[in-house]
Amino acid sequence: MNTNRIVITRFAPSPTGNLHIGGARTALFNWLFAKNQKGKFLLRIEDTDTQRSKNEFYEQIISTLKWLEINWDEEPYIQSNNIKSHVNIANILLKNGHAYKCYCTEKELEDEKKLYLEKKIPYTYSKKCRNILENIDNKSFVVRFKSKIEGKTVLKDLVQGNIEINNNTIEDFVILRKDNKPTYNLSAAVDDYQMKITHVIRGDDHKINAFKQVQIFERMNWKMPEYAHIPLIHSKEGKKLSKRDDASTVEDYKKIGILPEALRNYLLRLGWSYKDKEIFTEEESIKFFNLKNIGKSPSKLDFDRIKSINEFYIKSTKDDILIEKLINYSKLYKKEIPKQFYETIKINLSFLVNLPPGIPNLFLHSSFIVFFFLPTSVMIGG
Repeated sequence: MNTNRIVITRFAPSPTGNLHIGGARTALFNWLFAKNQKGKFLLRIEDTDTQRSKNEFYEQIISTLKWLEINWDEEPYIQSNNIKSHVNIANILLKNGHAYKCYCTEKELEDEKKLYLEKKIPYTYSKKCRNILENIDNKSFVVRFKSKIEGKTVLKDLVQGNIEINNNTIEDFVILRKDNKPTYNLSAAVDDYQMKITHVIRGDDHKINAFKQVQIFERMNWKMPEYAHIPLIHSKEGKKLSKRDDASTVEDYKKIGILPEALRNYLLRLGWSYKDKEIFTEEESIKFFNLKNIGKSPSKLDFDRIKSINEFYIKSTKDDILIEKLINYSKLYKKEIPKQFYETIKINLSFLVNLPPGIPNLFLHSSFIVFFFLPTSVMIGG
């Protein structure tokens, strides 16, 4: 690890949907690593997909991270505000011979793909526009990066170890579309450089992107960040968790009354361990967190474990704080409890969702209220 610069990490969600549970874990790991190293944690909103990006999702991401108490150190970085810079870097790469204009039509590319499919080999662009030196007037084009075509590249990943890839498997990827808008790999690389990101910690589905972004850094002679790719979270059936699954977003847990500290503790232990310790305070999380203890295999969601951790935090929370959380929850999800019961409440439940809509399903017992569990069908995975 490079100790000569201040550690700066980032979480870079796209505002195209509610915050995914895997995204929340990625944010948590970035935040913890930055705090452990006495560095900075930044939030970058990658909103260049103008058709799918919505302000409501931006607001949801912000509120969810605040709810989880994962706080960033500077104003959120809005990627769309930096498009001119992305395009400028693409033009520099083009000028210096590290990129080129590709005039292939959609039909030509489709024909190429069909040919590769017939040969049963993975498709990569044929590079037939790579050596066109003159501009072709009145014909639209994309700008492609000139990827390495010989040798191998080794990515020194802080979680996965050394990852080796044959350079000829990385196609000449598009960095500017026909409408002159930058693509993900260009924008991410430029923003990481300009934000002075030292460590890129993200899901391992981005490994191939790392090899592309590394080449942009190399061609621009920029100081390279270090990379750490975290195995993805799988469903209880062992499949990659998608947004269509139950329990895929933080909101799914929030709405049934999982406490933020319980979910954060669960996410911390989902793929990371420290000896045999299970429950961590915020101070302990920061003190003990490191990248070397992140496992290399996917983690499975365990709803029983979430329930157990949530029960622990509910029973460990001081009454006045728990009452405040209960009131806020009831307001947010329009569940009402009688005002007179706010003074002395002792909870015997696993989820705040078990708070009934009114007095019929609760009764005063001694000096506290007992909440009955709702049917398991209201619970995630039930």
